[in-house]
Amino acid sequence: MDIISIIIILAVFAALLFALYRLGAKHVKFSKRVFIALALGVIFGAAIQLLFAPDSTITITAIDWINIVGNGYVRFLQMLIIPLIFVSIVGAFTRIEETKNLGKISGSVLGTLLGTTAIAALIGWASVILFNLDGAQFTQGSAETARIEALTTQQTQVADLTIPGQVLSFIPTNIFQDLAGLRSTSTIAVVVFSAFVGIAYLGIKKKQPENAALFNKGLQVIQSIVMRIVTLILRLTPYGILALMTKMMATSSYQAIVNLGLFVIASYAALLVVLLVHSLILAGVGVNPITYFKKAFPVLSFAFTARSSAGALPLNVETQTKALGVDDASANFAASFGLSIGQNGCAGVYPAMLATIVAPTLGIDVTSIGFVLTLILVVTISSFGVAGVGGGATFAALIVLGAMNLPVTIAGLVISVEPVIDMMRTLTNVNDSMLAGVVSSRNIGEFDPSILNDDAAVVDGDAI
Repeated sequence: MDIISIIIILAVFAALLFALYRLGAKHVKFSKRVFIALALGVIFGAAIQLLFAPDSTITITAIDWINIVGNGYVRFLQMLIIPLIFVSIVGAFTRIEETKNLGKISGSVLGTLLGTTAIAALIGWASVILFNLDGAQFTQGSAETARIEALTTQQTQVADLTIPGQVLSFIPTNIFQDLAGLRSTSTIAVVVFSAFVGIAYLGIKKKQPENAALFNKGLQVIQSIVMRIVTLILRLTPYGILALMTKMMATSSYQAIVNLGLFVIASYAALLVVLLVHSLILAGVGVNPITYFKKAFPVLSFAFTARSSAGALPLNVETQTKALGVDDASANFAASFGLSIGQNGCAGVYPAMLATIVAPTLGIDVTSIGFVLTLILVVTISSFGVAGVGGGATFAALIVLGAMNLPVTIAGLVISVEPVIDMMRTLTNVNDSMLAGVVSSRNIGEFDPSILNDDAAVVDGDAI
């Protein structure tokens, strides 16, 4: 009977995959297919849980097979992170017309990413206080216990890492090791290496222009290949979303989600306030926030459903340059740096909330100026090196909790609602990188408002 039930579940899943394929063949809009996949995954996953329970052999076995599609999609996205960062950052240097703009662009981008992360940390702290979650106790079940054990083991990898030590870990000692992603800070190390390659290119461009031209041509070829791979993988998005949402709905404990409902509400409230801050910054640099979000909706909706900042990188850059009026260099710098530096949702709001929730259990006054300033500083510094695909928020939380001598248990207790919150966190991360591009482009005087105000200048996933 169990085998038959599993076969039926997988047959239905295969039928849903084929239905999504047919929608693509009929040229249904990419964004529409993604949201259809999201809805189908929610309904199908909920039905599996309702019929067989989340911890039944049938559910576990069926989801294990469905994970081939879901986790396979995530792994393909992870595969893209390092090559995307390298070609995007080095490519950004080749697009800089004047060397003097390099300092302005990097300063504007980093300043925006880190400044908004500090603000996001403060908002995360305030959200916990406002919703009276400081010192809150959450239910611990078998899934949470397993998660806590895994996090405790993972924390040993960063337990002896001081903040100065963390900064040093950003500098690569063996770039091939970091290109292989073998260290927790490999992402930021590749950013550093790519920046050096770009600076070296600018030097060669002055002294050996023929070699620089040859390098640039080779880079364009590599970038074309990488972006073609990106296109192939992003076409799998509807199928990946269907599988991931099916898993989430089939295996999540609805009771646990209800118990953690206030935390979810507080998290979304904090993230929405961060987006409001982004809007104020946009208005401050002369960009209409309503027009901006209308143009940015396709990439933000993709980030929300796919839960991957790295996966959104191509649409991120295209949206900035073709729909918002950002110059190429600023767009590539901001989108690439935003994958590993200053993610407002995963590395700002989330770790700040967890630290504020758990600190009172150790007798710490979370309303003291000392705690708040320490929290903001630690969160901002720790926001370096957070990878743009699943798991970055957990790593950031471990660094912050460890640096402040707080237990990691809290990160395991919220596992049930992680996917729900992560969708909004990823959207916020991507929006912050786009904001950094707009601010930078404004600062160097390369922003083109005519593109922003052109209703026909839009970028959709249909370009994939």
